[in-house]
Amino acid sequence: MSWLRRLYFGLLYFRQPPWDTQESPPELLEFIAENPPGRALDLGCGTGTNVITLAKHGWNVTGVDFVGRALTQARKKATRAQVSVDFLVEDVTNVDGISEDFDLVLDIGCFHSLSEIEKLAYLTNLERLTSPGSFYLMYGFISDSDTGGPGLRDPDLKAFEVNFILSNREDGTDRGQRPSAWFTYQRKPAE
Repeated sequence: MSWLRRLYFGLLYFRQPPWDTQESPPELLEFIAENPPGRALDLGCGTGTNVITLAKHGWNVTGVDFVGRALTQARKKATRAQVSVDFLVEDVTNVDGISEDFDLVLDIGCFHSLSEIEKLAYLTNLERLTSPGSFYLMYGFISDSDTGGPGLRDPDLKAFEVNFILSNREDGTDRGQRPSAWFTYQRKPAE
């Protein structure tokens, strides 16, 4: 990841970035209500809103983000919420500091912002961090353009199908503007 991109995202956390709603989405709350707690990983956790929500519902949670300022805010929020969680400053394409696997991996708006090369590294990590039966819950913008820029394209979604089964897709729009979708995947059984 380029230093310019790191700087840009770091500067956004001097204020509240537009994606940081401070509320867990209903799709995550529904997942929590329907599944027993386990180990969860939030890739691109920002200020930790969803990490804290999961922890309050009994999950053992780790949050990862490459923006140290965001994680400083997340740690303060977790302390105020009186929950015990782990936060790691790492790039989601290179999470070598994590060796265990998770029952749930959550990604709200991270994967869709990666370059094609970064997406391949991310998918390799996702395979390593999950086991058969694990869930992967992802939200992202949909793009029908091959010109680059943020968005999920058909090849991105097909790449998940190597190791995961799509169990649910909910299409919508982000604040009524950009096409977006929620995806629930489950890791395929061992062959």
